Amino acid sequence: MTQTMKAKEQTMRAVALDQFGGPETLKLQTLPIPEVGADEILIQVEAAGVGAWDSFEREGGFVDLLGRAPRFPYVLGTDGAGTVAAVGEKVQEFKEGDRVYAAELGNPNGGFYAEYAVVKADNASHIPGELAMEQAAVLPTDGLTALKGLEVLELQPDEAVMIYGASGGIGHLAVQLAKRLGARVFAVASGEDGAAFVKRLGADAVVDGHSDIVLDQAREFASDGIDAALVTAGGAATDRALSAVRSGGRISYPHGVMPEPKARQNVSVHAYDGEGGREAIERLNSLIEAGSFEVHVDKVFPLADAAAAQAAHEEHHLGKIALRVR
Repeated sequence: MTQTMKAKEQTMRAVALDQFGGPETLKLQTLPIPEVGADEILIQVEAAGVGAWDSFEREGGFVDLLGRAPRFPYVLGTDGAGTVAAVGEKVQEFKEGDRVYAAELGNPNGGFYAEYAVVKADNASHIPGELAMEQAAVLPTDGLTALKGLEVLELQPDEAVMIYGASGGIGHLAVQLAKRLGARVFAVASGEDGAAFVKRLGADAVVDGHSDIVLDQAREFASDGIDAALVTAGGAATDRALSAVRSGGRISYPHGVMPEPKARQNVSVHAYDGEGGREAIERLNSLIEAGSFEVHVDKVFPLADAAAAQAAHEEHHLGKIALRVR
């Protein structure tokens, strides 16, 4: 931390938990700014992403999953973006003032629901393309999850790929990444507004997942069968749609999709975790920078309204939801 910054700021505003539980546990507090380790950077946070997993973490799920003892006050927030305020002594690739985005799951230093956050330098990147801070803040976890799902499928140019849940956080990014990879995209979105949104993003064909014509439309799109499918929402309707995947086809879905997708015989199904780290981020950035790319932020809430932001995430929305920290 610079001497100037030390003189001006020792504490920060953060939404933190004193215990795990429901939305009422999210409280705006004044906390010390976290210290920077040798291989870490301190980010002055401008915006944070709100994820489907935030409520799970708020209830103590990450602590159990990762086998860690919690430290209270506990600051949520896996994804965020801002400017570099300080760098550790071993960090070479960032300098103070750089615009960066980052993701760190269950960060022991505290998350991005705060004015400052410390992350490993390998989990951060310069913001790609012309993304605004709020767009960058919601991108990393879902962007890396979308890309990993397509890589698990070993998607080839001109293959027909189904993106199920295409108007959501992972899905709307996967549609654009799949097009970058040269695939033909059949998108299943949520609602008429979701279908119109995904069509605008460049999907070759789009159908409202609430309709009863998904399977017919999929078979019309790929008469020999869908080659591959990335699934972000499970259930009976999902499984019906997946019957359009051809024999020898592939399905991928991130861990946490429930119920787990089912496929007919001779179709491989792969569950996966999103990949982090420098190499994965660089692959994502290079695809984003290859042309026009939209990271859609549907709603933005002030930091103090984190509980409302998490509630909004449970309702119908397109793309992502963000917190404006500064």
